[in-house]
Amino acid sequence: MRIAITRLKGKEGDDQARCARRGHDCYSISPLTGEMDLDQIDLFIQDVKDRKFDCIFFTSALPATHLGPYLQHLPLPRVIAIGPQTAKALRENGIICEVLYEFYSRAFVPFLGDWIVGKKIGIPRSDAPNEKLMNGIHNAGGFPVEFQIYSLIPTNELLNLENAEAILFTSAMSFKTALWKRREDLILIAIGEITAEAMENAGLIPDVIGDGSLEGTLDELNLFLLMNPGG
Repeated sequence: MRIAITRLKGKEGDDQARCARRGHDCYSISPLTGEMDLDQIDLFIQDVKDRKFDCIFFTSALPATHLGPYLQHLPLPRVIAIGPQTAKALRENGIICEVLYEFYSRAFVPFLGDWIVGKKIGIPRSDAPNEKLMNGIHNAGGFPVEFQIYSLIPTNELLNLENAEAILFTSAMSFKTALWKRREDLILIAIGEITAEAMENAGLIPDVIGDGSLEGTLDELNLFLLMNPGG
């Protein structure tokens, strides 16, 4: 199956190989682009150098990829990655990290448990609000310090779905900002439940809902296709 996958412009990574391993073809479509904030990056790096954090939490692969080269030779606190692709970006720069047991930032506080009390958490991320994460850390007794190192900017381009048999939205934001022509024959895929909720709120019911990872979502797609032969 040919799948259109929403990604930031130029950030498709190894999607093609990962899809091929599960019997599919894919290409990237970009409802959003990321614009780096160099001032915020400098502030974050300086705070790391000054050892101001007890922990750093990477909520996506983009900041891990961008910041990894700056961090690889610094003494680091505990580092947590939200998922295996984020962890891969860190480890490619020699950064030792732990990985959450599910692909959602809500798992961060339970993952740390009582250790979080009194700890200062550095979080380099996008400018998309995540009040649940910040409030969760505060309520658990931690002190989150957020660095909005990049902005998510809509491309305002009509997405090319001409040859797609399915569209996979990789975030709620990518769905909300996407400009696309809907087709009855197009399989609608949400990478996880938060993205699915955004789609449902807009009146679209996903055919497939993943676990927050590309691999898990493709596995769910294959199960859907098995249960619905011929569409």
